[in-house]
Amino acid sequence: MDNQYNAVLFDLDGTLIDTAEDFVACLNKLLVLKGKSPLPAADIRKVVSDGARAMVTLAFNIKEGENGFEDLKQQFLDMYLDNIANHSQLFPSLDGLLDWCHEQCIPWGIVTNKPRKYAEPLITALGLGSTMATLVCPDDVKNTKPDPEPMLKACSEISINSENCLYVGDHARDILAGKNANMKTIAAGYGYVHSPQEALSWQAHWTVNTSQELTTLLKSLLTANGPA
Repeated sequence: MDNQYNAVLFDLDGTLIDTAEDFVACLNKLLVLKGKSPLPAADIRKVVSDGARAMVTLAFNIKEGENGFEDLKQQFLDMYLDNIANHSQLFPSLDGLLDWCHEQCIPWGIVTNKPRKYAEPLITALGLGSTMATLVCPDDVKNTKPDPEPMLKACSEISINSENCLYVGDHARDILAGKNANMKTIAAGYGYVHSPQEALSWQAHWTVNTSQELTTLLKSLLTANGPA
């Protein structure tokens, strides 16, 4: 029986690409430069999806708005931009999934809260731009996830109705954004979650524990729409 899904969109960090090692390296390098001890990689991974602000707060015990915060954040981001793809890579099996989508003429794209300044060079470095159908960053919209605006913009760019699109993310805002856009959602429990049970609490339509499970699930949901 045919299903209704004709496209898939991904969050970027922690869902499609494992970028944590580059964030870990840059944050710990900055800590050492400031005379502080590096942090365990596992601690940093847990806040990667919360963005640079959260990582700086974790590392330096300083909150946004406090003296010195913006300077530390900018130093961190400058360092990250210079080292954006030293270690980052697609999660296991997702390279094959993206190739399969391309072969099946199933459009895939990225909707991220990562600014385009950082998203584009990362995607280019990993060679994903040639098959990606759309990239929507916060620079492109007035309202970011969990607002549905970026999701709907992506659907418009690939000429598909949102109810015929799947969205995969590793943060509560990703799942909420997908639902707000009337998409079916998949929670990536392998991403930068705070605890193993966290992804289940988002009440996505599906939850997967590994990227290999995601590949299997997406192929099963999208196969009926591939070419005969």
